Amino acid sequence: MKRLLITGGAGFIGSNFIRYILAKYPGYHVINLDKLTYAGNLENLSGLENDARHEFIQGDICDAEAVAGILRKGIDSVINFAAESHVDRSILSSSEFIRTNVVGTLNLIELCRKNRIGRYIQISTDEVYGSLGSSGFFTEASPIQPNSPYAASKASADMLVRSYCHTHGFPGIITRCSNNYGPYQFPEKLIPLLISNAINGFPLPIYGDGLYVRDWIHVRDHCSAVDAVLHNGKPGEVYNIGARQELPNIQVARTILRLLGKDESLLTFVEDRPGHDRRYAIDPSRIEKELNWRAQTLFDSGIRETIDWYRNNSNWIEHVRSGAYLTYYDRMYGQRHKTLSEM
Repeated sequence: MKRLLITGGAGFIGSNFIRYILAKYPGYHVINLDKLTYAGNLENLSGLENDARHEFIQGDICDAEAVAGILRKGIDSVINFAAESHVDRSILSSSEFIRTNVVGTLNLIELCRKNRIGRYIQISTDEVYGSLGSSGFFTEASPIQPNSPYAASKASADMLVRSYCHTHGFPGIITRCSNNYGPYQFPEKLIPLLISNAINGFPLPIYGDGLYVRDWIHVRDHCSAVDAVLHNGKPGEVYNIGARQELPNIQVARTILRLLGKDESLLTFVEDRPGHDRRYAIDPSRIEKELNWRAQTLFDSGIRETIDWYRNNSNWIEHVRSGAYLTYYDRMYGQRHKTLSEM
């Protein structure tokens, strides 16, 4: 049985990855470490409460003593999804981003090195590359030029992982993915915010002129890419993950309104955020060629599926927005979950 430590496993991408892994590999055991900040939600893992292959531990990746205790239990690989990830929040206050994304990553890789963990995957972002003009693509050789405190914290974490690979022969791999969408995404992010507002007839806020371009990938495709890297990626390397589906924000918003039968009068242009990067676009040729991976979900079908999920899970949205998921946490897990202080 392969044992994985997945950090940030109660968040959007982490919870989707846990579901993906447990469905694909019946013999795997997942230890899920999550601090349960505002974006960490055990309701994202509903249905796994009684699965013996999934062990949830509430705790902080910055807690060195307790994380070491988990690693000593016997872990084959670590996948680090834990991160503060919202750009707007990093502009308002950066300290927690440095603590989690930089100090937390350093703590993990040092402990993984000391405990001789076989493989470590650092989940990063295309935002570390900065902004592109109207042409060209980010490759793994593109310079690191972060333009927001969030991107800078993730770039710093990447550099730490890279330095450990070079200095210590550490078995680390970095993945940099484009913008994700899909079920269980916290509704402060663009697509779930637009969907939930449109469903309720609320204004859809669009930054600036709405022409900021992102490469949109369904979270399911991101999970399959991380799976490919986990099992076949080369230590010390970087893999860009993208779907080759660039869209401006305004087109995403109009698509959501059209599919929900809502009028475009709901579009509301708001003051732009500071330092807003104009365009991100990933060249995923390397992972496609070396690991035989390719995104499978077209945006048109993926956004329809995502809209249906949010429409059918309105209670989840309300629980997240109100904090009611904490009641769910107490009810479904009770004393069966562990905290790091109890290790």
